[in-house]
Amino acid sequence: MSQVTNMIRTRRDDSRGALIGYLPVGFPDVATSIDAAEALVRGGVDIIEFGLPYSDPGMDGSVIQAATVEALKNGVKVADAFTAIEELTKRVDVPVVIMTYWNLVMSQGVEHFAERLKNAGGAGLITPDLIPDEAAEWISVSDQFELDRIFLAAPTSTEQRLERISELSRGFVYTVSTMGVTGTRTDVDHAARELVGRLRDVGCENSCVGLGISSGAQVREVLEYADGAIVGSALVKALAEGGVARVQQVAEELATGKLR
Repeated sequence: MSQVTNMIRTRRDDSRGALIGYLPVGFPDVATSIDAAEALVRGGVDIIEFGLPYSDPGMDGSVIQAATVEALKNGVKVADAFTAIEELTKRVDVPVVIMTYWNLVMSQGVEHFAERLKNAGGAGLITPDLIPDEAAEWISVSDQFELDRIFLAAPTSTEQRLERISELSRGFVYTVSTMGVTGTRTDVDHAARELVGRLRDVGCENSCVGLGISSGAQVREVLEYADGAIVGSALVKALAEGGVARVQQVAEELATGKLR
């Protein structure tokens, strides 16, 4: 069983949902991003999602864009992600996945990237711009290195596409709560609940909802019907405004919504 699947099942057995926290590697610098990820776990986050800063993101909102621009300006490299994962997994015992646009993986060589991720202790990849129909190489390589492959499902996905995503994803399906870019919202789109239901109907075991979640109340709302809640912008904003101590406080507030 994969690390991510095992964590989600463990939380389900505990009558809880999984809280997944996103931070970009290298923001504001590599060392602090590692400390901040550790603080997330101390605050109650179950799975860490490290983002690779990218110069032309397709779905990141203004908060994450500003953070990744700063990280890139400060010289963060792809190799820093492996360093961060290796250091973080020495400190805490939770799955760590990378969220990345596919060009960064291709530029390194898919097998080479996967081998480095595995050796660093990483659990898998979230690939927002890679659809299963074009992922034959990644599916083969992720099987070879026993890594999770997490594809995205959107409200506009057809039933045929949802079935394909559910069949080929491992760990969970990243369920996009609404169309558009990520960022904090006052309410999570009701389309997420409907989409999780559609994924269940085609056999999806683990569906985790992301985009727009920023409070413990929203985590609780999402975990009424989903297996996990993914939070990004609210944590990045906390890190930007109040450093590591503040990001742990926000994680603790979010974790109050995990109990079912």
